[in-house]
Amino acid sequence: MRRRSLPVLLSVLAIPLAGCGSGNATFPGAQDTATVSATGADGAALACEEPPAAPADVRSFTQDDLPQPLTGDPATLTATLTTTCGDIVLELDAAAAPQTVASFAFLAEEGYWDDSPCHRLTTSGIFVLQCGDPSGTGRGNPGYGYGIENAPEAGVYPAGTLAMARTADPESNGGQFFVVYEETQLPTDGGGYSVFGRVTEGLDIVEAIAAAGAEGGAPDGPPAQPVSILSVEVDEG
Repeated sequence: MRRRSLPVLLSVLAIPLAGCGSGNATFPGAQDTATVSATGADGAALACEEPPAAPADVRSFTQDDLPQPLTGDPATLTATLTTTCGDIVLELDAAAAPQTVASFAFLAEEGYWDDSPCHRLTTSGIFVLQCGDPSGTGRGNPGYGYGIENAPEAGVYPAGTLAMARTADPESNGGQFFVVYEETQLPTDGGGYSVFGRVTEGLDIVEAIAAAGAEGGAPDGPPAQPVSILSVEVDEG
């Protein structure tokens, strides 16, 4: 069996960017969120609940479970990430990324992301919050993989972009995804990263989490303001 690599965002930065950051692959667990000051762009304080423990048993699927790509009719779907810091509403582009959106909807219906921590925040060079690994380690995947769709030709990912994280293997898209909170340039060699939607409500939540920084002031690591996905609901119309 081929060993799966850690899903990462490849970067032009000199510092290594891998999963949860250098030397720390384990999410630290629930914390007292009152110790972290996080405010949105409007200066309002971010109100977060204490995150639940990461699931002890993460459901795993097989390649045969990968759903068929959507037809693109309807062209877009709506998804709601209910998080410990508020709801984040997404528009999923089923026409441009039919396989990715089909997988996202499938994993949401299966409750794959319930109580899963967002394990990685990057604040230098690339500006993303990475989620989607229920274990919170940055090493988890649903047990299947698929290829790249709808990657920006120039490698520019505007604020609000929703895209898939992957390893160097272009067929390694699975369950981990990231939200861009500030325009980011990513490498295009290797195929880029699948864009499958955008944030329509709640980007201010991600911005506030980003403003609090990563643990220990690092440029890459678990967010200092912990945030977990409690559930994901996709409205398929």
